[in-house]
Amino acid sequence: MIKAIDISSLQPHPNLDGVDVVIIKASEGRTYANPLRGAQAAAARKEHKQVGWYHFLWPGNIQAQAEYFIRCAQPRDGDILACDWETTTSGTVPSCADKDAFLAAVKKLRPHLRVVLYCNLDYWKNRDTTSKCGDGLWIADPGAAAGHPRVTHSWVVHQYGIRNNTDVNVCNFATVEDWKEWAGAPATPKPSTTKPPTPKPPTAKPYTPPKFPAGLAPGKSRPSAKELQKALRKAKFLTISDRDLSDTYGPRTQAAVGKFFAAHPQFREKGKPHDVAIGPRGWAYLFTLAYGRK
Repeated sequence: MIKAIDISSLQPHPNLDGVDVVIIKASEGRTYANPLRGAQAAAARKEHKQVGWYHFLWPGNIQAQAEYFIRCAQPRDGDILACDWETTTSGTVPSCADKDAFLAAVKKLRPHLRVVLYCNLDYWKNRDTTSKCGDGLWIADPGAAAGHPRVTHSWVVHQYGIRNNTDVNVCNFATVEDWKEWAGAPATPKPSTTKPPTPKPPTAKPYTPPKFPAGLAPGKSRPSAKELQKALRKAKFLTISDRDLSDTYGPRTQAAVGKFFAAHPQFREKGKPHDVAIGPRGWAYLFTLAYGRK
């Protein structure tokens, strides 16, 4: 199972280590919006976490609450939306009909997103009369072991406890990719295992680059460093005046070689992501790139 937390403004900077899904309070009733919701969602997305939103339901004005929820959450593709059905701070209780109507209203507003119901064990067993939970049940049962809520109905999220003042949950999915498929999130691109082919130099006629000079290396002084700088300038990897050309393969030249490698990584030595030493193959391609055009 994958791990989730649900947060509100009471957890401004939650610990996201080991967390797969972050469900954020967006709104409550028709007037309250979590002031930290945007920053919390941005932090979660930056860490590549899946995002969900919940609305704390109040009795009545269901359509207005659903519309307010969507305006506050501004959900993206793959985000889930949840109705938080519990006793309000004033002691009032949204009815089962309120709950069902809110789920239906949110689903109509965002039909392509998953809409789920959050409630505790007492509400599900003693207040619910329809078993309607949208696209899934998010059950709060802290008296049960993680992943073993005391319900017979199928569930998608189990809130089983609190850690460091944050509600902790497990989701009934084997992997994050399974969750993303269920939620309709964009698939994670798979890294290519095929080595990019060495591009053919853009030549219009045969061109023979100069022979790679012996002794050319970062930090060394050789006349060939000046020729390297000229080629880098011609290929638009270095901005330098004739007056500043130097026989030293210094930091400025190294930075320009780094830009060349960033554009053509196949010429960088394997296992050296910060390599700034141009070798014979890179030298030949750079000069062909700079001078071999028509």
